[in-house]
Amino acid sequence: MDLYEHQARDVFDAHGVPVPRGAVADTAADAADRARELGTAVVVKAQVKTGGRGKAGGVKLARTPEEARATADAILGMDIKGHTVHRVLVTEASDIAEEYYLSFLLDRANRTFLAMCSAEGGVEIEQLAVERPEALVKIPINPLTGVDAATAAQIAAALPAQVTERAAKVIATLWDAFVAEDATLVEVNPLVRTGRDEIVALDGKVTLDDNAAFRHPGHADLVDERTEDPLEAKAKAKDLNYVKLDGEVGIIGNGAGLVMSTLDVVAYAGEKHGGVKPANFLDIGGGASAEVMAAGLDVILGDPGVKSVFVNVFGGITACDAVATGIVEALKILGEAATKPLVVRLDGNNVVEGRRILDEANHPLVTQVGTMDDAADKAAELAAAGA
Repeated sequence: MDLYEHQARDVFDAHGVPVPRGAVADTAADAADRARELGTAVVVKAQVKTGGRGKAGGVKLARTPEEARATADAILGMDIKGHTVHRVLVTEASDIAEEYYLSFLLDRANRTFLAMCSAEGGVEIEQLAVERPEALVKIPINPLTGVDAATAAQIAAALPAQVTERAAKVIATLWDAFVAEDATLVEVNPLVRTGRDEIVALDGKVTLDDNAAFRHPGHADLVDERTEDPLEAKAKAKDLNYVKLDGEVGIIGNGAGLVMSTLDVVAYAGEKHGGVKPANFLDIGGGASAEVMAAGLDVILGDPGVKSVFVNVFGGITACDAVATGIVEALKILGEAATKPLVVRLDGNNVVEGRRILDEANHPLVTQVGTMDDAADKAAELAAAGA
């Protein structure tokens, strides 16, 4: 789960990372009140989960509460890269002497954690990494030992000598926040040295690991239902591993690897049928019971963009006959709500019995196809015909 900047700021503050004073506002009048409470010039910042806010006019300086009101009024409701601004963060304006970059992230490729630090902050870090990679220091972090004083000092060595000691303390504290919150990313851009030589996290980005949500019941309060995709929210409520995509062929599979392969095969097959694409990722896991299958179909069929559904199952621990029974029972549960064609490919454990069950049911929406490639082609063909 990606956090808004104001949520990241609260996480940093709770763990002792220095941040500017500030608060969120939902209305222009609230923004004026926040500016009045701070008693200084303020920065009014659009709260959206995307970059480029400044370039889009979503970050503005306001010297008085009246300016803060007018600025917030202009920013609230703004569209920034498809994200509507519902809330602004009002923080005290900082006297910036220098800007740096700092982050910790999960390095999946190398199966460890990674610290990145640069004396050049406030810029697109991806662009800096490409154009001037020597300006971005990357230091692997041993997950068993973490960031001790020596490691923090090694990371801080990327910054100007006059700030390394103070920056090292902030670095160690940021690592504590990263670990305590089960984050996969914490990023500060910029980390600044103020005119009074203070080190402050001026802007922050945090991504939390949803797999660790059971350890953090409070993280559920960070979800913004106004911006959450309703189908993904529905799937989450049903404990389904679902991600909505922009396509026409609904996908159900058992196992993340099989589902990912199915997406590729459907995308390739769709090129021959008007460019139809996969509509979602949905992994029902090993237990394809009638209830799980019905829940998955209910979510997928609720997507108006879906024109056909491809159920691709390789029977393992859960045998194909159980999966077939689940499909038949799911269609009974859904009844008239099931209106779109299903292409089913079964293989693996007990596949003969599974296919027999589907043949015997003879449901008008179900078409069985023997191979994955042929099934993907049929699903794409049906989706194109229903478009």
